[in-house]
Amino acid sequence: MVFGKIRRNDQRRQPALTSLQGTMKPTVYIETTILSYLVSRPSRDLIVAGRQEITREWWEFSALSFDLVLSQVVLDEISAGDPEHAKNRMRHATMIPALEVTQSAVDLAQAIQHRGLIPPGEVRDALHISVATVWRTDYLLTWNCKHIANAQIVRQLEKYVKTYGYDLPVICTPESL
Repeated sequence: MVFGKIRRNDQRRQPALTSLQGTMKPTVYIETTILSYLVSRPSRDLIVAGRQEITREWWEFSALSFDLVLSQVVLDEISAGDPEHAKNRMRHATMIPALEVTQSAVDLAQAIQHRGLIPPGEVRDALHISVATVWRTDYLLTWNCKHIANAQIVRQLEKYVKTYGYDLPVICTPESL
């Protein structure tokens, strides 16, 4: 990816999201792994099976307490792979409003990668973080603990996005939200 000029304090930055239903619910950006765990066949791996069950319970009992959003990045990722599984993921995603991947989000993702906080081959992970940040969501919900919900990375991201005038959303798993 070519790194362009980074805009600090960009006046075209997206405003904080207002509630989608006119209520004061917190906003949760749903990252790809959530939809994948939600609809996948039960795993034989105990850790994965536990995460699948936690995700299903969160979706059934907690999701209604939040305004859910996702992005085109999520839609692109969940539409790939096995056609039947993709169809099931898309069935859930169509109920969720998609945030625009703005130029400010792309610029921030590039800056995050240029800084070395997210590896070069993980552009989509940087975009999930930057879209949720630029749109000022309250939470970014994920099971990607390698590059997104990673305490060492989150600590650095919090400091770094502040230099661009943003607050990082709380990055968490369904188990902690």
